[in-house]
Amino acid sequence: MGRKVNPNAIRMGINKTWNSVWYSSKAQFPELLAQDLKIKKVVTERTKDAGIDAIMINRTMSKIDIEIFVARPGVAIGRGGEGIDVLQKDLKRMTKMDVEIKIREVKKADISARIIARGIADGIERRQPSKLLMASAKEKAIMAGAKGIRIWVSGRINNASQARTIKANAGSVPAQTLRADIDYAQEVAQTLDAGLMGVKVWVYKGEKNNMDEEN
Repeated sequence: MGRKVNPNAIRMGINKTWNSVWYSSKAQFPELLAQDLKIKKVVTERTKDAGIDAIMINRTMSKIDIEIFVARPGVAIGRGGEGIDVLQKDLKRMTKMDVEIKIREVKKADISARIIARGIADGIERRQPSKLLMASAKEKAIMAGAKGIRIWVSGRINNASQARTIKANAGSVPAQTLRADIDYAQEVAQTLDAGLMGVKVWVYKGEKNNMDEEN
């Protein structure tokens, strides 16, 4: 087994920042961390059809600002903003704090690792062939401007008796170059006959030397 490092974690402070930004005392930290995880779980369940890329949480003493980056903002907002209003009220009740939700559109959904991984996982759950899903995602990402992409799907492929990993690569993905802007995500597909299947996606978007720089 090789020693593998999460591509997002290793670039923290170089060209990536944290999805949750706040400060607390040592005694409060576990409670606030658990609350963040619960918020992300609720938001993901409510807006999963919108194609979630990232959920950013910023806390102050009395308020929580949540930014949700999605591929389809209209689906997340709902008719007349009803979906967001209901979600906001539920989160206020859960956290007992003032909550403000902002929906942001992902400009290039085809090169978002999380959207790609979730799309492949959803396709697997609908019994679509893994290799075709991977080939389609790979082609779309390269056409959308990605400099490289790597996709791994692991599990009982095609309902086989033994688990294996199939891989699709295009372009270069310099995993050990810290200035490389690599978007990484992993998702799980829950199938009825083959159990759980894991999907990992790395997308190389070019070089990025600081957190504020846009490609």
